[in-house]
Amino acid sequence: MNRKQFLILLVLGLVLGGAGITMFWKDLAGYRASEAKIGARILPDLKAAEATEIRIKDANHEVTLVSKEGSWGVKERGGYPADTAEVSQLLAMLVEARVVQSEAVGESLWPRLNLLDPAKPNQKEGAGTLLELKNKEGKQLAHLVFGNVVKKKDPGNPLPNARDGVPAGRYLVAPGKLQNVVVVSDPFANVEARAGRFLAKNFFKAERIKTLTVGEGNEQWKITRDLEYSQWRFAAGGLQGGQLDPSAAVAAVNALGQLAFSDVSPDAKVPAGGAEGVHTIVAETFDNLTYTIRVQKQKEGADYLFNFLLTGTPPKTRTPDPDEKPDEIKRRAEEYEKTLKVLEARAEFEKILGQWTYVMPAKALEPILKGRAAMVLQPRKPGDEQRGLPPGFPPGMMPGFAR
Repeated sequence: MNRKQFLILLVLGLVLGGAGITMFWKDLAGYRASEAKIGARILPDLKAAEATEIRIKDANHEVTLVSKEGSWGVKERGGYPADTAEVSQLLAMLVEARVVQSEAVGESLWPRLNLLDPAKPNQKEGAGTLLELKNKEGKQLAHLVFGNVVKKKDPGNPLPNARDGVPAGRYLVAPGKLQNVVVVSDPFANVEARAGRFLAKNFFKAERIKTLTVGEGNEQWKITRDLEYSQWRFAAGGLQGGQLDPSAAVAAVNALGQLAFSDVSPDAKVPAGGAEGVHTIVAETFDNLTYTIRVQKQKEGADYLFNFLLTGTPPKTRTPDPDEKPDEIKRRAEEYEKTLKVLEARAEFEKILGQWTYVMPAKALEPILKGRAAMVLQPRKPGDEQRGLPPGFPPGMMPGFAR
């Protein structure tokens, strides 16, 4: 090798070395741009207030939360109000999410972690859960694919469901040029493509019920009471057809005041009362409000479709009880005046809720949809006298613990 050849090789070496250094720094810059460093935020530039649309999609389901005029609604449920606290919590978690582990995982291994993008065509096996954020102009603020939950062993946790570990984080494909697979510091249990999770759970509360009518035809029963704290009795018949079981009456009334739906069905409607399989429930309250409810068992599953209509307006003044003293009448009238506005606002809100059809768990309606025979007090069983139960005491209840 002569001097000229040596100089040419030296120059080529310097050029190639410089190119390698350049590529190294480019890769490092790409890594830094991906924000996949331990402790770094996944979405460092995200401002929660800018998000007006949240889309969550898995291989089978999808839910879209949309903000209009400051209120969040669920697109797939006809715009039904979303749980503001749930949405706010999710956005806050995204802002604060940090990398606790970064993995060099080839894309061929992503299905094992359920990290494939479900928005891509024919993506079922190994698909994760996509979370996408947009602003009011439709610009994408985030595109994350969440995968398997990471569990941490906790020998000191005695709960049975902690035997295999407790959720401590979650795999996801981090945004950026390198598309790193990382583990974030939260399991993000609320990243779930189920509309029912995000629906506002504020529901009607039938309180201070005066009469309750359930069923159709021969199976219909009606109970009533004269005052708010009076004993329940069968209406229009008294003891005819049996004596009312007070525990069954209280269970039915309490259940009606504690209903919680599991989902909203935007397209379904419950037929009018009298149609096959339809149960009608009518509750009249001491506040001059009447709840007319229709329920029908779904064709698939054990849950019910549930419609309700609220009519009436609360009275402007309170009617005193017969045994009230003058000072009690004045005091309670003042208290009623303070609560009237709240009652009126609640009634208006509940009338709005009546425009949707709900999915109600069958278990929640069991105490209400009993036939008349199940509402009748059963005769005492042999041996009740020896157990010290007084005559006419409802079966299954111990003296001193009346419900």
